[in-house]
Amino acid sequence: MKKYILTLLFSFTCFLGLAQSEIEMADKFRADGKIYVVIAVVLVILSGLFIYLISLDKKVSALEKELKK
Repeated sequence: MKKYILTLLFSFTCFLGLAQSEIEMADKFRADGKIYVVIAVVLVILSGLFIYLISLDKKVSALEKELKK
């Protein structure tokens, strides 16, 4: 059991070391000013998903109310 815990601990340490490296693509986007375009696209996609989920929830709630009657 101790071997598994040590292996997990070392693997997490390795992943944390890899996560600290510089990301060249993000630096280039930031330097070109395109990072804001990327953020805007992600926000539009996420807001569309949330709106879709809210409308779907309303439809399901209406169907549940109809079934209870």
